[in-house]
Amino acid sequence: MTSIDLPGGTYTLREPVSWGKPAGPARSRVVYAAAHVVADPLGDNTPGSPAVVDWDATLRFRRHLWSYGLRIADAMDTAQRNMGLDWAACKQLIRRSADEARAFGDPVELVSFGAGTDHRPDAASLDEVAAAYGEQIETVQASGAGVIVMASRQLARLASGPSDYHAVYGKLFSVADRPVILHWLGEMFDPNLAGYWGSRDVETATRSFLELVHAHAGMVDGVKVSLLDEQHEVRLRAALPEGVKLYTGDDFNYPSLIKSGSHALLGIFDAIAPAAAAALRALDTGDLARYDEIFEPTVALSRKIFEAPTYNYKTGIVFLAWLNGHQDAFAMVNGAQSARSLTHLSEVFRLADQAGLLADPDLAVSRMTSLLAVHGR
Repeated sequence: MTSIDLPGGTYTLREPVSWGKPAGPARSRVVYAAAHVVADPLGDNTPGSPAVVDWDATLRFRRHLWSYGLRIADAMDTAQRNMGLDWAACKQLIRRSADEARAFGDPVELVSFGAGTDHRPDAASLDEVAAAYGEQIETVQASGAGVIVMASRQLARLASGPSDYHAVYGKLFSVADRPVILHWLGEMFDPNLAGYWGSRDVETATRSFLELVHAHAGMVDGVKVSLLDEQHEVRLRAALPEGVKLYTGDDFNYPSLIKSGSHALLGIFDAIAPAAAAALRALDTGDLARYDEIFEPTVALSRKIFEAPTYNYKTGIVFLAWLNGHQDAFAMVNGAQSARSLTHLSEVFRLADQAGLLADPDLAVSRMTSLLAVHGR
């Protein structure tokens, strides 16, 4: 058995788990993994610099996720949108990832991209926000993929109440050529989005959100909710119009929410794809004991990765991709690899191993040892 000296003591790894790959996507749920981008370790990815992406590794990782039957939500917050991945890089990501999906299968069934307003940080009116959204929606649609309408920092800054949100989103539905996914990202993921939908009171915001969805139900494939509140999500799911999906974005409570009826669009599935695919196969066959057995140890891992400040979760996601050999360096755009401490990453290492998510223990130990050495351990 392989061991490593970590902060807090010597840790002995378990035997690696061979998860196997599914014959196709899950039948009982529609499931997206929000995917990260791989930074070029030789590029100038210091904070504030334009993103320099390792495109070969980034696309290779998308093939990895597709191979486990997962759809991909791309150019989202997991890809460091609004935290280093600028619109110029996003446009390349949309084109390249859509082309890769087309080579793999049907882009609409494999990938959807975030459309927002981040290329217009200086937007000064609701009309400018709507125009910015429209530009990005058209870019995504031109790729042949699905659209995820991201929450807008610019709209949150300019809107004076629910009617402003309804006015802007109403314009977007006329631009979209097929039903979209609406994204409600809580302020724990982005403090700039506090009070989204027109109120800091969650129940008031929920009423506003539901009014919008019911008014445009034919153009809403589903809603992706990342508020980390299980009971709120269950109530919201029950109140949606028939045919509108609830895609859980709750990286703390996803096993119970998926089991009870939510679909999924989750950042943690970037890191736990093999286990997630196996759990979803168990759900398809009605083997709930196996479903719970697989997912239970991943929850502790996810809660660690997404602990406050939650928006720094991307560091743990990329760290695990590096440990598992999906990229050559623990490097991120905007220098975000420094956003978590060595003790945090050491605990992520332990929990990933306990969940059976270190595919090659020798490689993981070698890379973790090099990281410890950089930190003088």
